[in-house]
Amino acid sequence: MIKNSELILNRDGTIFHLHLKPEQIADTIILVGDPGRAETISTMFDQVEMTVRNREFLTSTGTYNNQRLTVLSTGIGTDNIDIVINELDALANIDLQTREVRSDKRSLRFIRVGTSGSLQADICVNSWVVSRKSIGFDGMITFYDNREAVCDMEFEKVFREFTGWADDLPTPYVVDASDRLLSLFSEIKFVKGVNISAPGFYGPQGRVLRLPLAVPELNEKLEDFTYGDLRITNYEMESSAIYGLSRMLGHEALTICLIIANRVTREANENYHPEMEKLIRVVLDKLTA
Repeated sequence: MIKNSELILNRDGTIFHLHLKPEQIADTIILVGDPGRAETISTMFDQVEMTVRNREFLTSTGTYNNQRLTVLSTGIGTDNIDIVINELDALANIDLQTREVRSDKRSLRFIRVGTSGSLQADICVNSWVVSRKSIGFDGMITFYDNREAVCDMEFEKVFREFTGWADDLPTPYVVDASDRLLSLFSEIKFVKGVNISAPGFYGPQGRVLRLPLAVPELNEKLEDFTYGDLRITNYEMESSAIYGLSRMLGHEALTICLIIANRVTREANENYHPEMEKLIRVVLDKLTA
Protein backbone atom coordinates (compact mmCIF):
# COMPACT_ATOMS: atom_id res chain seq x y z
CA MET A 1 0.00 0.00 0.00
CA ILE A 2 1.28 3.49 -0.91
CA LYS A 3 1.69 5.60 2.24
CA ASN A 4 -0.24 8.82 2.89
CA SER A 5 2.94 10.90 2.76
CA GLU A 6 3.75 9.60 -0.75
CA LEU A 7 0.28 9.85 -2.30
CA ILE A 8 -1.40 12.85 -0.71
CA LEU A 9 -5.15 13.23 -1.13
CA ASN A 10 -7.35 16.18 -0.25
CA ARG A 11 -10.29 15.87 2.13
CA ASP A 12 -12.70 15.55 -0.78
CA GLY A 13 -10.76 12.57 -2.15
CA THR A 14 -9.08 14.48 -4.97
CA ILE A 15 -5.38 14.18 -5.71
CA PHE A 16 -3.21 16.79 -3.99
CA HIS A 17 -2.14 19.35 -6.61
CA LEU A 18 -4.56 18.82 -9.48
CA HIS A 19 -7.69 18.48 -7.28
CA LEU A 20 -9.06 15.82 -9.62
CA LYS A 21 -10.77 12.45 -9.26
CA PRO A 22 -10.14 9.52 -11.64
CA GLU A 23 -13.46 9.80 -13.45
CA GLN A 24 -12.76 13.44 -14.36
CA ILE A 25 -9.95 12.78 -16.86
CA ALA A 26 -10.22 11.50 -20.42
CA ASP A 27 -7.75 9.09 -22.02
CA THR A 28 -6.53 11.89 -24.32
CA ILE A 29 -5.13 14.88 -22.43
CA ILE A 30 -3.91 18.10 -24.03
CA LEU A 31 -1.20 19.77 -21.95
CA VAL A 32 -0.53 23.49 -22.20
CA GLY A 33 1.60 25.76 -20.05
CA ASP A 34 -0.74 28.74 -19.85
CA PRO A 35 -4.09 28.53 -18.01
CA GLY A 36 -5.39 31.08 -20.52
CA ARG A 37 -4.63 28.65 -23.34
CA ALA A 38 -6.48 25.90 -21.47
CA GLU A 39 -9.50 28.22 -21.31
CA THR A 40 -9.20 28.91 -25.04
CA ILE A 41 -9.19 25.20 -25.84
CA SER A 42 -12.15 24.44 -23.58
CA THR A 43 -14.20 27.11 -25.38
CA MET A 44 -13.66 25.10 -28.58
CA PHE A 45 -15.17 21.97 -27.02
CA ASP A 46 -18.70 21.10 -28.10
CA GLN A 47 -19.57 20.56 -24.45
CA VAL A 48 -17.68 21.02 -21.15
CA GLU A 49 -18.60 18.59 -18.40
CA MET A 50 -16.38 19.96 -15.65
CA THR A 51 -13.66 22.53 -14.88
CA VAL A 52 -11.35 22.48 -11.84
CA ARG A 53 -8.67 24.98 -10.91
CA ASN A 54 -5.92 24.92 -8.27
CA ARG A 55 -2.90 27.21 -8.49
CA GLU A 56 -1.63 27.14 -12.10
CA PHE A 57 -3.38 23.84 -12.79
CA LEU A 58 -6.60 24.47 -14.72
CA THR A 59 -8.37 21.35 -16.00
CA SER A 60 -11.43 21.04 -18.21
CA THR A 61 -12.93 17.85 -19.59
CA GLY A 62 -15.48 17.82 -22.37
CA THR A 63 -16.23 16.57 -25.85
CA TYR A 64 -15.03 17.57 -29.31
CA ASN A 65 -16.33 15.79 -32.42
CA ASN A 66 -18.14 13.43 -30.04
CA GLN A 67 -14.89 12.36 -28.40
CA ARG A 68 -13.99 12.97 -24.76
CA LEU A 69 -10.91 15.13 -24.18
CA THR A 70 -9.21 16.79 -21.23
CA VAL A 71 -7.13 19.97 -21.37
CA LEU A 72 -4.84 20.82 -18.47
CA SER A 73 -2.49 23.75 -17.86
CA THR A 74 0.80 22.65 -16.33
CA GLY A 75 2.49 25.96 -15.68
CA ILE A 76 6.11 26.35 -16.73
CA GLY A 77 8.94 23.86 -16.33
CA THR A 78 9.74 20.18 -15.97
CA ASP A 79 9.33 20.37 -12.19
CA ASN A 80 5.63 21.04 -12.75
CA ILE A 81 5.52 18.23 -15.31
CA ASP A 82 6.79 15.84 -12.64
CA ILE A 83 3.71 16.73 -10.58
CA VAL A 84 1.26 16.64 -13.48
CA ILE A 85 2.28 13.35 -15.12
CA ASN A 86 2.67 11.47 -11.83
CA GLU A 87 -0.69 12.67 -10.53
CA LEU A 88 -2.48 11.93 -13.80
CA ASP A 89 -0.94 8.45 -13.81
CA ALA A 90 -2.04 7.95 -10.22
CA LEU A 91 -5.58 8.88 -11.17
CA ALA A 92 -5.46 6.36 -14.01
CA ASN A 93 -3.57 3.49 -12.39
CA ILE A 94 -3.80 3.66 -8.60
CA ASP A 95 -6.93 2.86 -6.61
CA LEU A 96 -7.18 5.96 -4.43
CA GLN A 97 -9.34 4.14 -1.90
CA THR A 98 -7.02 1.19 -1.26
CA ARG A 99 -3.82 2.98 -2.33
CA GLU A 100 -2.86 -0.08 -4.36
CA VAL A 101 -1.60 -0.05 -7.96
CA ARG A 102 -4.26 -1.39 -10.28
CA SER A 103 -3.52 -4.63 -12.10
CA ASP A 104 -5.26 -3.42 -15.30
CA LYS A 105 -3.23 -0.45 -16.45
CA ARG A 106 -4.77 2.50 -18.30
CA SER A 107 -2.62 4.15 -20.98
CA LEU A 108 -3.10 7.88 -21.51
CA ARG A 109 -2.24 10.06 -24.52
CA PHE A 110 -0.50 13.35 -23.72
CA ILE A 111 -0.27 16.02 -26.41
CA ARG A 112 1.57 19.18 -25.43
CA VAL A 113 0.66 22.29 -27.43
CA GLY A 114 3.04 25.12 -26.66
CA THR A 115 5.13 28.04 -27.83
CA SER A 116 8.79 27.79 -28.71
CA GLY A 117 11.89 29.48 -30.05
CA SER A 118 13.50 28.22 -33.26
CA LEU A 119 17.21 27.38 -33.38
CA GLN A 120 17.35 27.17 -37.19
CA ALA A 121 17.24 30.17 -39.54
CA ASP A 122 14.94 28.37 -42.00
CA ILE A 123 12.30 27.49 -39.37
CA CYS A 124 10.53 30.80 -39.39
CA VAL A 125 8.17 32.46 -36.96
CA ASN A 126 4.64 30.93 -37.04
CA SER A 127 5.97 27.49 -38.09
CA TRP A 128 4.50 24.38 -36.45
CA VAL A 129 7.19 22.05 -35.08
CA VAL A 130 6.56 18.46 -34.01
CA SER A 131 9.23 16.94 -31.76
CA ARG A 132 10.41 13.48 -32.80
CA LYS A 133 12.79 13.55 -29.84
CA SER A 134 13.19 15.79 -26.83
CA ILE A 135 16.49 16.60 -25.11
CA GLY A 136 16.26 17.43 -21.42
CA PHE A 137 18.74 19.91 -19.97
CA ASP A 138 16.92 19.76 -16.63
CA GLY A 139 18.21 16.48 -15.18
CA MET A 140 14.79 15.58 -13.76
CA ILE A 141 14.44 12.13 -15.29
CA THR A 142 17.75 11.01 -13.75
CA PHE A 143 16.08 10.92 -10.32
CA TYR A 144 14.13 7.85 -11.50
CA ASP A 145 15.61 4.36 -11.75
CA ASN A 146 16.45 2.72 -15.06
CA ARG A 147 16.09 5.84 -17.18
CA GLU A 148 18.42 4.15 -19.71
CA ALA A 149 15.51 1.93 -20.75
CA VAL A 150 13.56 4.86 -22.19
CA CYS A 151 16.39 7.11 -23.40
CA ASP A 152 18.39 7.20 -26.64
CA MET A 153 21.80 6.61 -25.09
CA GLU A 154 23.74 6.70 -28.37
CA PHE A 155 22.23 10.06 -29.31
CA GLU A 156 23.17 11.36 -25.86
CA LYS A 157 26.77 10.20 -26.25
CA VAL A 158 27.17 11.83 -29.66
CA PHE A 159 25.54 15.03 -28.41
CA ARG A 160 27.80 15.32 -25.37
CA GLU A 161 30.90 14.74 -27.47
CA PHE A 162 29.89 17.25 -30.15
CA THR A 163 29.06 20.02 -27.67
CA GLY A 164 31.94 19.29 -25.30
CA TRP A 165 29.35 19.06 -22.55
CA ALA A 166 30.72 20.28 -19.21
CA ASP A 167 30.72 17.83 -16.30
CA ASP A 168 29.25 20.40 -13.92
CA LEU A 169 26.09 20.79 -16.02
CA PRO A 170 23.11 18.40 -15.67
CA THR A 171 23.52 15.36 -17.93
CA PRO A 172 21.30 15.80 -21.01
CA TYR A 173 18.83 12.99 -21.69
CA VAL A 174 16.99 12.17 -24.93
CA VAL A 175 13.56 10.53 -25.26
CA ASP A 176 11.48 9.69 -28.34
CA ALA A 177 7.92 10.77 -29.02
CA SER A 178 5.13 8.26 -29.48
CA ASP A 179 5.29 6.91 -33.04
CA ARG A 180 1.53 6.51 -33.13
CA LEU A 181 0.87 10.12 -32.14
CA LEU A 182 3.63 11.33 -34.45
CA SER A 183 1.92 9.63 -37.39
CA LEU A 184 -1.15 11.86 -36.92
CA PHE A 185 0.94 14.90 -37.89
CA SER A 186 2.80 13.64 -40.93
CA GLU A 187 1.96 16.43 -43.38
CA ILE A 188 4.76 18.64 -44.64
CA LYS A 189 3.31 21.70 -42.89
CA PHE A 190 4.45 20.16 -39.60
CA VAL A 191 8.24 20.56 -39.30
CA LYS A 192 9.76 17.45 -37.71
CA GLY A 193 12.70 17.92 -35.41
CA VAL A 194 14.31 17.64 -32.00
CA ASN A 195 13.52 20.08 -29.23
CA ILE A 196 15.44 21.01 -26.11
CA SER A 197 13.65 21.40 -22.80
CA ALA A 198 15.59 24.02 -20.88
CA PRO A 199 15.37 24.50 -17.08
CA GLY A 200 14.96 28.25 -17.53
CA PHE A 201 14.07 30.95 -20.05
CA TYR A 202 17.13 33.18 -19.90
CA GLY A 203 20.59 31.72 -19.23
CA PRO A 204 19.63 28.08 -19.94
CA GLN A 205 18.41 29.18 -23.39
CA GLY A 206 21.42 31.39 -24.08
CA ARG A 207 19.80 34.74 -23.32
CA VAL A 208 21.94 37.45 -21.74
CA LEU A 209 20.50 40.29 -19.69
CA ARG A 210 22.84 41.18 -16.80
CA LEU A 211 24.40 37.79 -16.11
CA PRO A 212 27.09 36.32 -18.40
CA LEU A 213 26.72 32.76 -19.69
CA ALA A 214 28.85 29.82 -18.59
CA VAL A 215 28.78 28.41 -22.15
CA PRO A 216 28.21 31.41 -24.46
CA GLU A 217 28.80 29.40 -27.64
CA LEU A 218 26.27 26.65 -26.83
CA ASN A 219 23.46 27.86 -29.12
CA GLU A 220 25.81 27.96 -32.10
CA LYS A 221 26.78 24.35 -31.39
CA LEU A 222 23.14 23.36 -31.10
CA GLU A 223 22.40 24.99 -34.44
CA ASP A 224 25.18 22.95 -36.10
CA PHE A 225 24.49 19.57 -34.47
CA THR A 226 23.09 16.71 -36.56
CA TYR A 227 22.41 13.06 -35.83
CA GLY A 228 21.48 11.07 -38.92
CA ASP A 229 18.66 13.06 -40.52
CA LEU A 230 17.86 14.84 -37.27
CA ARG A 231 18.76 18.35 -36.20
CA ILE A 232 17.88 20.44 -33.17
CA THR A 233 14.99 22.67 -34.10
CA ASN A 234 13.71 24.54 -31.06
CA TYR A 235 13.79 25.40 -27.37
CA GLU A 236 10.92 24.98 -24.93
CA MET A 237 10.65 23.98 -21.26
CA GLU A 238 8.51 20.87 -20.66
CA SER A 239 8.70 18.15 -23.32
CA SER A 240 11.63 16.06 -22.10
CA ALA A 241 9.90 15.30 -18.82
CA ILE A 242 6.60 14.57 -20.55
CA TYR A 243 8.30 12.14 -22.93
CA GLY A 244 10.46 10.51 -20.27
CA LEU A 245 7.83 10.00 -17.59
CA SER A 246 5.24 8.90 -20.16
CA ARG A 247 7.50 6.15 -21.49
CA MET A 248 8.42 5.02 -17.98
CA LEU A 249 4.75 4.82 -16.98
CA GLY A 250 3.39 3.26 -20.18
CA HIS A 251 1.72 6.33 -21.72
CA GLU A 252 2.14 8.05 -25.10
CA ALA A 253 3.35 11.60 -25.61
CA LEU A 254 3.91 14.16 -28.34
CA THR A 255 4.76 17.86 -28.39
CA ILE A 256 3.68 20.34 -31.06
CA CYS A 257 4.93 23.90 -30.79
CA LEU A 258 4.18 27.18 -32.50
CA ILE A 259 7.39 29.06 -33.21
CA ILE A 260 6.97 32.57 -31.84
CA ALA A 261 10.64 33.62 -32.03
CA ASN A 262 13.65 32.74 -34.15
CA ARG A 263 16.83 32.86 -32.11
CA VAL A 264 19.04 32.96 -35.22
CA THR A 265 17.34 35.70 -37.26
CA ARG A 266 16.17 37.55 -34.09
CA GLU A 267 12.59 37.77 -35.33
CA ALA A 268 9.59 37.39 -33.00
CA ASN A 269 5.80 37.46 -33.09
CA GLU A 270 4.55 38.86 -29.79
CA ASN A 271 0.95 38.80 -31.08
CA TYR A 272 0.92 35.07 -31.72
CA HIS A 273 -2.48 34.20 -30.26
CA PRO A 274 -4.41 34.01 -33.58
CA GLU A 275 -1.74 31.64 -34.95
CA MET A 276 -1.96 29.53 -31.79
CA GLU A 277 -5.72 29.24 -32.18
CA LYS A 278 -5.22 27.94 -35.74
CA LEU A 279 -2.80 25.30 -34.47
CA ILE A 280 -5.10 24.28 -31.62
CA ARG A 281 -8.02 23.73 -34.01
CA VAL A 282 -5.87 21.55 -36.28
CA VAL A 283 -4.65 19.50 -33.32
CA LEU A 284 -8.18 18.97 -32.01
CA ASP A 285 -9.39 17.88 -35.45
CA LYS A 286 -6.55 15.38 -35.88
CA LEU A 287 -6.95 13.90 -32.41
CA THR A 288 -10.64 13.28 -33.00
CA ALA A 289 -10.67 12.36 -36.70
